[in-house]
Amino acid sequence: MKRNLRKDARAILNAALLAADPTVAIEDALRLRDFSGFRRVFVVGAGKASGTMARVVEQYLGSRIAAGSVNIKEGERPDPLAHVRRVQQQPCGHPIPDERGLAGARRIAEICADADEDDLVICLLSGGASALLPAPAPPLTLADKQETTSLLLASGADIHEINAVRKHLSALKGGQLARLAAPARVLSLILSDVIGDDLDVIGSGPTAPDRSTFASALAVLQKYDLTGRVPKVVLERLTEGSVPDTLPETPKPGDPIFDRVENVIVGSNQISLEAAARAARDLGYRSMILASTVQGETRDAGRFHASIARQLREYEQPLRPPACIVSGGETTVTIRGTGKGGRNQEFVLAAAIDIAGLEDTLILSAGTDGIDGPTDAAGAVADGSTLSRSARNAAELLANNDSYPFFDELGDLIGTGPTGTNVMDLHLILCA
Repeated sequence: MKRNLRKDARAILNAALLAADPTVAIEDALRLRDFSGFRRVFVVGAGKASGTMARVVEQYLGSRIAAGSVNIKEGERPDPLAHVRRVQQQPCGHPIPDERGLAGARRIAEICADADEDDLVICLLSGGASALLPAPAPPLTLADKQETTSLLLASGADIHEINAVRKHLSALKGGQLARLAAPARVLSLILSDVIGDDLDVIGSGPTAPDRSTFASALAVLQKYDLTGRVPKVVLERLTEGSVPDTLPETPKPGDPIFDRVENVIVGSNQISLEAAARAARDLGYRSMILASTVQGETRDAGRFHASIARQLREYEQPLRPPACIVSGGETTVTIRGTGKGGRNQEFVLAAAIDIAGLEDTLILSAGTDGIDGPTDAAGAVADGSTLSRSARNAAELLANNDSYPFFDELGDLIGTGPTGTNVMDLHLILCA
C-alpha cells in the first residue's frame, strides 16, 4: 500500500493537538471540586491558552465568579462574548512584554490583593505566561524587562535559565502571586510547556515555590556573557540580591503560604505524545515515543532525528517500517543570522539536509500553540526530496536562521493558526 506520509503526519499532529485541548481537562478538574464553601471566587492568569481556559471556567462557574482577568497573547482566538464576560481578557505582546501586559498584570495583582481567607483564587497558566505577566520589581521598568528578555531569548539560554532571571526581576513570578493572594485559597490549573513539567518553571511559577535564587539568576547572565549588556539596574538588582539578607527572596519550598495552594497540571507534552502514538498505530504504523524531553540547540536536535530516520530506513531499527517515532520537548535557537523562521522550521531544515535522497521518509516538527517564532506557521515538514525540489542553498539559509522562506516556497509550512493550547513541540519521523 502506497502511503501518503504528509496526510498521515497531519492526522497524527491533529490527534496530538486534540489531546492538548484544555477544555475537557479544565472541566474535569473543576468537577472534582466543591466551590460552595467560598464566599467569592476570583479568576486570574496568563498564557497563550489562558483565554480558552478562562472561557471554560466561566462557563462552569458563571455568576460564582466575583471578578477576573487574564493576559492573553495578541492574536489568540477572539472571544465573541468578551463584552459580557466576568473574566476580562487582555491581549498582550509576546515574546517581548509590552504596556498592555503591564496593565493586565497590575489588574491581576489588584484582584489577588483583594482576596481574603474565605475566598478562592483560580489561577490559569499556560505557555507564554512569563512574557504575558510582566510586573517589574521596583525600581525596574518595563523597558528594562523588555531589553533583558530580548537578550536572553537570543543568547541560547534554555527556559529554566530564562525564567530564573525573570522571577528575580518580577513582583509576581516565582511564587509571589501566591504570596500576594494569601490568605485566600489558590487553585492553579496549568498547561505545562516546559521539560519535566516543573511547577516553578511553567510561566515562571507565580503560584509555586521557587528553587532558583538571585545568585543562580546572576549566574545565567554570567554564563551567556550578558552582565555587560543588560540594563545597569538589572545587574545591580541581581548582584545585590545575591548577598544574603539584602533583598527579599522569592518564597521557597516549605513556606507556609503554599499550605493553601494547589497546583494541578491538566495538560502536558507527554499526554499529547501518547495521543500521537495511538493515532499512528490506528493508521497502521508501528509507533513508539522516543522522549518528551528533547532540548538543546534546535539544529542539533533536527540532525539527531534525521540520523534516527536513516537508521529506520537502512536498518529497520528501532522499528520495522511502516514506522512512526514521536518525540517532544522544547529546543532553543541561538540566533546567528538575520533571517526569518522559528525553532520548528529550523529543526526540519537541519533534518532535511541530512535525509536528502531517502525514499518514503518524512520529518515534521510543529509547535502545539500553532505559532513558531515570529511567523504565521506552526512548523514545517520535509522528506527525502525536499532539497532537490528547491533552488535555494539550504545550508546557507540554515546558517542565517532563514528557514521560513525555504519552506514557504515549497508549500511545506505547517499552518494551524493559534490553537488555544501550548504543550511545547511535537516531532514526527515517518517511514513507510
